[in-house]
Amino acid sequence: MADLDKLMNLDGAIAAFQYGDGGKLIDSRVVDQGPLDENMLDLLCHMCAANTCIATMQARGWESVTGNSGFYPVEGFSLIGFNWSVVTHAQYGVVVRNDEVDYESAYQAVSGQAMA
Repeated sequence: MADLDKLMNLDGAIAAFQYGDGGKLIDSRVVDQGPLDENMLDLLCHMCAANTCIATMQARGWESVTGNSGFYPVEGFSLIGFNWSVVTHAQYGVVVRNDEVDYESAYQAVSGQAMA
């Protein structure tokens, strides 16, 4: 299992999470007195699962229609918000403050945890 505590050590991290098929929250960490709670993370996990499914459909369709390859499988994505962003890979993710995050480092950390 990934070490969510390591993800919480990323600059700007306010939450780290793991979710299962269908988006159910499996495990999480949040900063004390932070803006997110377990209910919000559960909704976020469902959004991550749904977006991964949609991106997978689009990638497979694009490969099928164009004959180009390399878009599938979809392994992760970032969703940029006004104040926070979500960086995911496989079924792991981290929520980070936009004014403190290094997106590339965050994605490498999340993908490294997903592979662990």
